Amino acid sequence: MLEGPATELPWIWAGLAAYAIAMFAAVQNLVWQRSDSLVLSKASERAVHLLLWAGVILLTVALTERWVRTGHGPFVNLFELLASQIFSLGLVYVVAYWRYSVLRPTAVMVLPILCIMGLWLLTLEPEVVPYPPTYYNNWKWAHVIFGKFFLAFLLIGTGLAAILLVRNNKTLGSYFKHMPSDNTLDAFAWRFIMLALAFDSLMLIAGAVWAQDAWGRYWAWDALETSAFINWLVIGLCIHIRLSYRVPLKVGAIAIIVLFLFAFFTYFGTPFVSEAAHKGVV
Repeated sequence: MLEGPATELPWIWAGLAAYAIAMFAAVQNLVWQRSDSLVLSKASERAVHLLLWAGVILLTVALTERWVRTGHGPFVNLFELLASQIFSLGLVYVVAYWRYSVLRPTAVMVLPILCIMGLWLLTLEPEVVPYPPTYYNNWKWAHVIFGKFFLAFLLIGTGLAAILLVRNNKTLGSYFKHMPSDNTLDAFAWRFIMLALAFDSLMLIAGAVWAQDAWGRYWAWDALETSAFINWLVIGLCIHIRLSYRVPLKVGAIAIIVLFLFAFFTYFGTPFVSEAAHKGVV
């Protein structure tokens, strides 16, 4: 394993700076939309798009640099997990931003979350820890990739849900007047939550197969497994209620945000307060 100075840090700083500038460009975009300066708004959208891609590319370089330096993927300690998650959330979001124009105003909700995660990352030491032998497993890769899509789709749904809540405010709601109706945004948000549930299911299945190969059991009800299973149940229950009953849009939006927060703390909290295998110590 190659070790030395954390040469990936300048690239991380640059990538996070691109995200931060994109956030300010997204705010400017809403200002132009509110004043009906649609030509300037389109220019701001393009700027956000390009800056997001710049951030993703710079973080790709950072993770590659660290991978070469440490000899293993960025999946072990909190610094690595947070850095790779900021990259993957940005990658999935920028593709969705490009593909679905309705999502573009959500940048003012999504990018602050990525920037806060980036500030948290910069407070951590980029220490290198040994790669656990149990991590040399193809099912681990499937587990990680499915999990990243799961959290990314939850984040996109959360961006739409936050806009639904903000639009009830007389002052702030005017910034989103060019977006589709609340019912359309609500339906779109829940589609992403359904996608999140699908990838959450795949993540749990891949994780169970990996656990069998690595530790000789499919499930042990450790802290993270239990929390992840509760998360899956709650998401499924919320989707069932949304499809079966007339749920007020505000209540549905709050539920989506709570689902994201629960998933976030499951991913970044539970493994680091538990001595379970997921902490990367075995």
